Amino acid sequence: MNPEVREKIDELFIKKGLRMTRPREIILEAAFSDKGDHFTAEELYEKAKSIDPKASLATLYRTVSLLVEGGLLHEINLGKGVVSYDPNFIEHPHHNHLICVDCSEVIEFEDQHISVLEDCITKRLGFSPATKSIQIKAKCDKLRKSGSCQNLISK
Repeated sequence: MNPEVREKIDELFIKKGLRMTRPREIILEAAFSDKGDHFTAEELYEKAKSIDPKASLATLYRTVSLLVEGGLLHEINLGKGVVSYDPNFIEHPHHNHLICVDCSEVIEFEDQHISVLEDCITKRLGFSPATKSIQIKAKCDKLRKSGSCQNLISK
């Protein structure tokens, strides 16, 4: 786990008056592994159970809610009732997401032009950005052209 991420987690737990228990540690290890992929609660639970078979689903949901509230995880609504979590906002605070409406693949991207546009829009409308996030939901061109998509098949 990145030391900056760890420090922010420790600060959040101190602020909330919570102890760092082994079950919470397992969830954090699963959520903030070096890979940094997006995950659903179910995927995180499977990852946590691979670390410790006694991982608790109730603890997972409480910990994820705490991390979202504390700004350490961001929820991404993939549509169709599916919510994914993004652990990468501390290390990459200005990234955005392209979400495939066909297979729910999430692709992170950063673009300086979007940042400039966001600033221009908010200033023109009389605001200063507090947080920024762009989410583009798109249809897979490859699926439309060929009738198949590797990501859709592997789901």
